This record gives sequence, C-alpha cells and structure tokens, in this order.
Amino acid sequence: MVVTDATFRDLVERSELPVLVDMWAPWCGPCRMIAPILDGLAAEMAGRVTIAKLNVDENPATSGRFEIRSIPALLIFDGGREVDRIIGAQPKAEIVRRLQAFVR
Repeated sequence: MVVTDATFRDLVERSELPVLVDMWAPWCGPCRMIAPILDGLAAEMAGRVTIAKLNVDENPATSGRFEIRSIPALLIFDGGREVDRIIGAQPKAEIVRRLQAFVR
C-alpha cells in the first residue's frame, strides 16, 4: 500500500492492524534492496500486518514529522502510534522478529 502526506493519518494512524511503513526514495540502493523482502512480507502477513510505503522525497511533511534522517527507515505503528523503528537495510528475519511483538 502506498501512503502519502494526505493519506497517512487515515491509512496508518487509524488502522486496526499494526502497520510497517517503509520510508524510502527511488534513488536509495538499500531501499531497493529490501523492497522484495517487504513485498513478500505483505503477502505472508496479509490480514495481520499492513505493509505501507512512503516516498520521502514526495511526502516531506510526514517524513519531517517523524524526523526521518536516514533511509530506509521502517516505522512500526500499533494503535495509531509509532512503537518501533528499524533503520537501514535489515535481513528479513530481523524485520519479522520486530514485527512479531505487535501481531495479534
């Protein structure tokens, strides 16, 4: 799911499911490297976790609000608030481990 400055509150902060938001940019090599991992997790964890992508270059208000200084940054939201943050490209096992704490 793609989120923007305009849709972030409705799609992420009001979600009933935990949401992992991938803060990325097209020019970011590590962002492109983890994209297939996140696509796979979106399919594997459908109905339990939502995986969203926010292009930081096109959505400066949201990336500024969350003080994104380095990408990729994976922000995990639960109950409308940020509960964890993973900075940099991480292996799938680490991303899953961090998400599991919030999956119901």
